[in-house]
Amino acid sequence: MTEFPANYRSLDISAGLRTNAARVPGRTAITIGDRKITYGELGDRLNRVTNAAAAAGLETGANAAIIAGNEPEYFEIVGGVSATGAAIATINPRQTESELSAILEDCDARLVFTDQANAEKVKSASQAPVIVIGDEHDNWISKASAAPPSQLPDEWQTFAIPYTSGTTGRPKGVCLPHRSRVMVFLVSAAVYRCFGEGDNFLVTTPLFHGGGFAYPMASLFLGGSVELMEKYTPELLYECFADGRHTGTFVVPTQLHSMFEMPESRLEKLSNHRLTSMICNAAPLPEETKLATLRWFGETSLHETYGSTEGGVITNLYPHEMRLKQNCAGRPIPGQQVKLLDDSGAAVAPGEIGELFSTGPTLFNGYLNRPEETEASMRDGWFSAGDLAWADEEGFFHIVDRKKDMILSGGVNIYPRDIEEILYALPGVAEAAVVGVPDPRWGEAVCAFLRPSGDPPDPEWVISQCRDRMAPHKVPKSVQFVEAIPRNAAGKVLKKDLRAQWEAKA
Repeated sequence: MTEFPANYRSLDISAGLRTNAARVPGRTAITIGDRKITYGELGDRLNRVTNAAAAAGLETGANAAIIAGNEPEYFEIVGGVSATGAAIATINPRQTESELSAILEDCDARLVFTDQANAEKVKSASQAPVIVIGDEHDNWISKASAAPPSQLPDEWQTFAIPYTSGTTGRPKGVCLPHRSRVMVFLVSAAVYRCFGEGDNFLVTTPLFHGGGFAYPMASLFLGGSVELMEKYTPELLYECFADGRHTGTFVVPTQLHSMFEMPESRLEKLSNHRLTSMICNAAPLPEETKLATLRWFGETSLHETYGSTEGGVITNLYPHEMRLKQNCAGRPIPGQQVKLLDDSGAAVAPGEIGELFSTGPTLFNGYLNRPEETEASMRDGWFSAGDLAWADEEGFFHIVDRKKDMILSGGVNIYPRDIEEILYALPGVAEAAVVGVPDPRWGEAVCAFLRPSGDPPDPEWVISQCRDRMAPHKVPKSVQFVEAIPRNAAGKVLKKDLRAQWEAKA
């Protein structure tokens, strides 16, 4: 076992919050609507959560859970509970009661936090005590000491267990150690430069999502301010940007795409933005949406990032590289190593497609209660989320698609993203998603699901346009129009739901 010097101190995610509470107690840490919380108040509440949680029996090896929307208390609960040595599962509140029950059983939650909107459902799903954010939570922590904990957890201990989105199967708990997320905070600060003093970070995505929590927590760790959107809508996102009071934000591509459907006369006010960094992640950024972002926000703020809950932030395409590279997720950020392997485990040459593996200081501890799935995701200490990519001669990585979404038609590999990029550029198409569906002749056939921006274009016209723009084997055999492309909270397309829709109609 490694021996550390006597003055060694573990990294833990709540340390920065406590430091700022002592250093700048009067500075605003969190804003939501008219409510403002200073670092002094946040530090006091954080410590009280830690002591109340410890008194409730949470300790190293135990788990809690939080099922809530974007409440300011989210940060004190995750930070405070994890300071006891326990881990806290961060769960999507949109799950059904039966889904919540299964996840709470999977993580063996001994204490559950929720908000008013989900209280009834969570209480029905939980076998453990439930604390509701609001008066009940305030009363619970008011009885606890505000003294900081005398002993903090080891940095390798799991602090949070976000659950994967389940786009290809049942959700898995991702065990994140304190050390990996603190490293995400520090490296992100160097890459994006929007989390420090004088910065105001806009939170547009759910806090239960990996990046949705990591980026605002980085801001609180490093002394910036965080503003939570009370509820996401394209209109509200537009108003926040047009107000020009934020220096950084994290968005998913579908949010940008939805906002750009507004009339151009309104979008002109986006020039008032003050963003130094707009981090775009969680799903591929269509080239059309990227170009629209550069048009309305300028050339100096957009970052396209590739990463995963399990691996953290892995690659980044910087603003000055946007015009130089198409459909590109950039190069590895400091501390990360990336390689592309074929099915035999051999490295592929530049320009060839392989499965993306990464390693670095931001890796997870494994999947909760899933040793076989953890082992299957790793190769000699390198992690893969199942994404396929190719690298150019300059070392820039281009994400092709998820390995499980690849279509095998007539013995030929077809990557849906290639087709989706072309469909996005067609007039009358607001969103596009391509899946493989069963076909008696070809094994799988390409099916395109489109959300029209107005009256749906003729399907045969769409197919004819595809014939002019892509190889014959990629042309969709069928086109279906939908009112909405199903997505999870992170903006990823739920292609299993689209396949189910096709099967129901077939």
